Amino acid sequence: MKTSEGQRRIFKSLLALAFVLAFAGSAQAQLKVGTANLRKIFEGYYKTKQADLMLKERGAEADKVLKGMLDDYQKANEEYKNLSSGAADQAVSTDEREKRKKSAEAKLLELQEIERSVTQYRKNNLEGLQDQKRRMREDVLRNIRERVITKAKAGGYNLVLDSSAESFNQTDVILYHSGLTDLTDEVLSDLNANAPAALLRDEKADTEGTSGQKKDGKK
Repeated sequence: MKTSEGQRRIFKSLLALAFVLAFAGSAQAQLKVGTANLRKIFEGYYKTKQADLMLKERGAEADKVLKGMLDDYQKANEEYKNLSSGAADQAVSTDEREKRKKSAEAKLLELQEIERSVTQYRKNNLEGLQDQKRRMREDVLRNIRERVITKAKAGGYNLVLDSSAESFNQTDVILYHSGLTDLTDEVLSDLNANAPAALLRDEKADTEGTSGQKKDGKK
């Protein structure tokens, strides 16, 4: 999960602050700093998986609707071609050709309306999915942040750094640390304490399946 430029600046500022405070000779209390891998927590959180499944289901339903609209367009397009061809048939009377021409014109308007509907549906659906994805992501990150804060306060931490944070140049913000407590697994365990059993079971099956494929590939 990529961090925004604003987040990167915050992480760098917090890191710099941590070192300044750590080596300040006038500090009266020892600074307690911990780390947490936000990327690992985000990807491992069951609500992230739920959100992904929901978005996939909505996307599949949208594709089904769109396919129906495109099938209607294809059918109307074939009818328009036949009507246009019939309107140019010199073997029929002038009145009949005129009738077919008007039918072709009406079918063309229908085609254009379907095109507009398809375009609008794609636009609305894309915007809707993006908005839903953004809201779900914000909700997941809010839950993670609250859990990290709760864990940090309970443990007496002054600062918790994201060990997965990247700089503007897409390099690690934290190049090295020693002796800092990593809260990743504890936070993730707390967040997944009430996860649906089926979701965790599916995750375990996927993990074992991937592991088996890697082993087979080595043989």
